[in-house]
Formats: sequence, C-alpha cells, structure tokens
Amino acid sequence: MSFADRLQRAWYEGHPALALLAPLEWLYRRVVIAKRKRFISGVLDCYRAPVPVVVVGNITVGGTGKTPLILRLIEHCQRRGLKVGVVSRGYGARPPSYPWRVKPEHCAAEAGDEPLLIVQRTNVPVMIDPDRSRAVRRLLELEPLDLILSDDGLQHYRLARDLELVLIDAARGLGNQRCLPAGPLREPLERLGSVDAVLINGALTDSPSGFAFALQPSKLVELSTGQAWPLDHFPSGQQLHAVAGIGNPQRFFTTLETLHWRPIPHPFADHARYSLEQLSFSPELPLVMTEKDAVKCRAFALPGWCYLQVQAEPSAAFVTWFDAQLDRLLPPVHL
Repeated sequence: MSFADRLQRAWYEGHPALALLAPLEWLYRRVVIAKRKRFISGVLDCYRAPVPVVVVGNITVGGTGKTPLILRLIEHCQRRGLKVGVVSRGYGARPPSYPWRVKPEHCAAEAGDEPLLIVQRTNVPVMIDPDRSRAVRRLLELEPLDLILSDDGLQHYRLARDLELVLIDAARGLGNQRCLPAGPLREPLERLGSVDAVLINGALTDSPSGFAFALQPSKLVELSTGQAWPLDHFPSGQQLHAVAGIGNPQRFFTTLETLHWRPIPHPFADHARYSLEQLSFSPELPLVMTEKDAVKCRAFALPGWCYLQVQAEPSAAFVTWFDAQLDRLLPPVHL
C-alpha cells in the first residue's frame, strides 16, 4: 500500500498520528481562507465570462463522480437546445501548449483521461488549461457557446462562476472533516454553506444535506471493436479481472458486485497510465475496467477487454432545481 493510500485510510478510519499534522492543517486552512477572501473582496483579479459558468467540483480529495455528472448535464443542456463547452485542468495531460483544445483522436497522455472521455462521449468543445479562466477565454474565441461547465475547479477562484455544484461520496462522506494534510478536505467544512447545491453520490433520497444521485451501469463496451454488450453478457457469478484507476476504486468494484459478478480487484492510482504488461493478469479471465481507464488502453486492448459505461442519475428534485437555475441565468431566447 502506497503512502497516499495509507494517508487516505487514516483520514476515513482514523489514526493517532494525524495529530502530528495539526500545525500544517492550521497553516493550510489559513492560506485557503485568505486566498478566497482576496478574490471575493476584489483584491485579486477574477475573470467573469460573458456566458454562465457552472463549476462541478469537490471539497474532498478523491473521486466523487464528477465526470459522469458532467456528461449528464451536457446531455440535459443539449436537450434544451443549448450549446455547451467544458473546461478542465487536464490533470496529467502534456499537450504541446496551453490552452489546448481536446479532439476525439487525441491520446490521453496529450489530452488527459477525463477531458478525452468527455469529448469522445459528447463531441462538445473541451479546452484544457491549468488556468481555467484562460481556457474559457480561448473556448469562447473559437465557439459560440451558451454555457460553460468546469470539470472541477471549485478552488480555482480566478474564474468567476454562476453556480457551484459540490459532489460528496455517500459511502465515504467527509472523513474526519479536517483539512489537508490531516484530513481529506480541500477547504474548511463551512465552505459547503456557500455553494449552490450539494449532490451526494450513492444517497437513496434527497435530504437537507443535499440532492441524491446515483451512477447506474448501462452497458459493457468492448475496447477493440466498440461493440456494446448488455449487462447480462457475463452470467451471474462470473469471475473477472476488474481494473480501476480512479479516485475511489472500491466504488467500481462494488458496482461490479451489485451486478452479481465476482471481481478480482486491481486498483491503480487515479489517472494511472497503463501498458499491456501491467494488465496481463493470471488466471486468464474477462477483464472489465472503467470508461476513464479505457481511453488510455484502446491502442493495445486485447479482444474481449471491455469497460462498464455508467450514467449519472440525479434526483428529479435536482433536475427541477437545475432547470430553474438555467431559466434564471439564460436569456429567454435560448429556451
């Protein structure tokens, strides 16, 4: 187990050694609180786009289902006739320059796995840049858009936003509710009181804490051919190799178990890069991975390798709320 894995376990399960990190946590809290105040007060410049910007982000370290929710929001906005663009930091990407527009034919090493997944699924304009405000400017120079979705970026205050959506994993919650490095919080817990909506991945019903949403498996897709397989392609009880290089791999393995398969888990670091040798497991069994991992493995995928496609399903109350926000933010001509 890596140091990062041990640290995350301590955040969520507890460990007395975390007390030693209290001085660093105190310093971290002061820095992030002061930074936000400087942007809010106008001391530091903040770019406001001429179209609404919706940030889909985390208050915790680790995966919470942001990319599936962004895909769902794109689909929803397109049904309303809106032209949507996406900006992302492009974590781990190494493009020739920034800002960089991601195209479906790009490789994940160049574009980043999540931006590439979004483009290949939706074909919407996607721009990556650690400076998201610069990414938005460039995207609007190239495309007439009605709305910008920011994949992550809750803490990127150089970009003004009209809506902040924060995702929380229901199973893991907020851990010990302490800030980095003594806990998983990127910002103090009070920050949740200033966001527009909280969505809880895995919650069964809406609550005062936030809207419920779930990731529902929809189909299997073979990497080498793109052929779609139904969820009963593998029989109940099928043993298979399960690959997940996401923020919370256990969520993927649990999903496979709910489909009545018997996964042999192979967790990797978030945004991991793969090779054929790394994924040559024994015994020889079917291999299933996440869609985020699949965009990095198509070039060398063996026949029979597949990924599980999931759809984000937010509660009806959230959809109604989000539509009301779009009505508020967009001119009537777009509706």
